[in-house]
Amino acid sequence: MILITILFVYACSDDELQIIEPINSVNSEVINVTGMLQGVNNWTSNNIYVLNQKVIVDAGSTLNIEAGTIIKGTAGQGSLASALVIARGGMINANGTENSPIIFTSVSDNIEIGQSSGTNLGPNDQGLWGGVLILGNAPCSFSGDVSELQIEGIPADDTFGLYGGNNPNDNSGSFTYVSIRHGGAVIGADNEINGLTLGGVGNNTIINNVEVVANSDDGIEFFGGTVNANNLLIWASGDDGIDIDQAYSGTISNSVVILGDNSDHALEIDGPEGSLFDSFILNNITLIGNDITENGEYADYRSNAMGSTNNIYAYGFKSNSDVEIDNNGVAINYNSGDLSFGEWQIVIPSGVDNVEDIFINNAESVTISGFGSSAIAISEGANSVGCETSELSWAYSNSKAALGW
Repeated sequence: MILITILFVYACSDDELQIIEPINSVNSEVINVTGMLQGVNNWTSNNIYVLNQKVIVDAGSTLNIEAGTIIKGTAGQGSLASALVIARGGMINANGTENSPIIFTSVSDNIEIGQSSGTNLGPNDQGLWGGVLILGNAPCSFSGDVSELQIEGIPADDTFGLYGGNNPNDNSGSFTYVSIRHGGAVIGADNEINGLTLGGVGNNTIINNVEVVANSDDGIEFFGGTVNANNLLIWASGDDGIDIDQAYSGTISNSVVILGDNSDHALEIDGPEGSLFDSFILNNITLIGNDITENGEYADYRSNAMGSTNNIYAYGFKSNSDVEIDNNGVAINYNSGDLSFGEWQIVIPSGVDNVEDIFINNAESVTISGFGSSAIAISEGANSVGCETSELSWAYSNSKAALGW
């Protein structure tokens, strides 16, 4: 296998996207990459890069990925699962464009250089490689108030999997116009890799226009941190669409979750695990359900969830799908105003009499009032809230008519 580490000088301010335009070249090859990347590394669109097991951008090192580049992950489970990991203190500048997104997919995908999609894989082809993990030094709320933790999806003895710290303004680079497909390899019992994992990522990191398709675990999971993200699209995840944990305190906006045949919740929201309390904001989110299989819920607010969910448009769900407060701690947060809900516009499924019936309090001993009172029933397409979907017209999911735009 060939390990490519191309050094070059690249200067840019922290607030500026580092977009490397595609290089037109007849010289192309498949480049196998494995292990630790150090220094400054440049991946270009005239090659396909194959991740063999873990590829780690070490602390103090940078990976720049040119617009239009295709990266493929090999199959493998446990410690052999492939993934791209940006360790704490490492930087990634993966900035595609609307016409030339960066694509992460499986070696089983027959996509070739210059193409936006292959022809042999669909939304039920999941777990064929690992995923992308970006780890930072921003605050997280951990049980026992420990200062750092090993990220889900990386074996415990791999220290490059640590995340968390005390710098809310931490910068891990930029990740824009990126499509991640067919990932979620299993590393242990009930432990798969998310499509995109953000662990303790700080708010000087840029995350926007990111799509995750057919991941066997969550689409995108935020473990603490302060990073803001917008224009996200998750289609056909095998677990939850957007998952929030450990006092994530950024804002997620203008995004879509589309449930697939084996998806669980569109939104799964957890809160602080230690004494650090902080809260999320969700704004302008569209949730598209699945009324064919028994799976698929709107949202589950669990384990001390704190934050605000506003301007949600939801349709296509089953009559038994719900928005759930699932324990006493979350119900207490709702009563105190630490968990709040703005307007929800919902296309009521057949068999549901009242939109407020979708909102369920499952706390054992804490009563609440007014849960669901900010929701209104509408007909499909009559929404005035939710995602502005034209911002996601570049996505593979749109080309596959998953959204009907």
